[in-house]
Amino acid sequence: MKAGLVIRLALLALLVAFLATPESFAFVFQPFTKNGQPAIYTQNSLLNLTLSHLGIVAVATLAASIVAIGLAILVTRPAGREFLPLSRLIANVGQTFPPVAVLALAVPVLGRFGTEPTLVALFLYGLLPIFENALTGLTTISPQIEESARATGMTETQRLLRIELPLVLPLILAGVRLAVVISIGTATIGSTVAASTLGEAIIAGLINSNLAFVLQGGLIVAVLAVLVSDAFGVLERWAVKRAGR
Repeated sequence: MKAGLVIRLALLALLVAFLATPESFAFVFQPFTKNGQPAIYTQNSLLNLTLSHLGIVAVATLAASIVAIGLAILVTRPAGREFLPLSRLIANVGQTFPPVAVLALAVPVLGRFGTEPTLVALFLYGLLPIFENALTGLTTISPQIEESARATGMTETQRLLRIELPLVLPLILAGVRLAVVISIGTATIGSTVAASTLGEAIIAGLINSNLAFVLQGGLIVAVLAVLVSDAFGVLERWAVKRAGR
């Protein structure tokens, strides 16, 4: 446990140092260049690309969480159970089509390139894991707990906010965790439609046959995915302890 924490902290420190002063790591990437190519991607700040990348992922995941959890709550209420098939269909849309296909459709629909089509693709891609986890949690709460809550005179809204959501929070966080990790990797393709993501460095490396650029973009994405996943793991464990209390 402690060794894992030390490794994660070391990764975080290396990432921060690299984003702050990428030129200091030129010697690491120089062997992956050829014919005098630059070792560090400088057409755009790697720090700015990383912040923009994370911002796009955060906005898309937040929107997906609101919609997915809202749908899960709706279809687990007596008045909304008939909408379960429709809700499942909506949640499955993002997983049915590859993100590249969603981007290709979103650009003409929105009438623009850039961040918006990428947000649409990541939003749709993040719906399913969050919805299914929230739905599973809300439909597996012990009937005894529900009866006890009713016996105390709680309204349906009070039961939802004070009992149900706190109990299923660990499962919801697990779904959000999966959606975020998927989105961090998938967001790189947003650069194909001019979104400001780490895919910009990867694409530049592929176009110019510069492996150093590809490695920089890919490694930052990989480290971000690991660190964000671990952070959500900590939140999940906190939520489990809170639900237990």
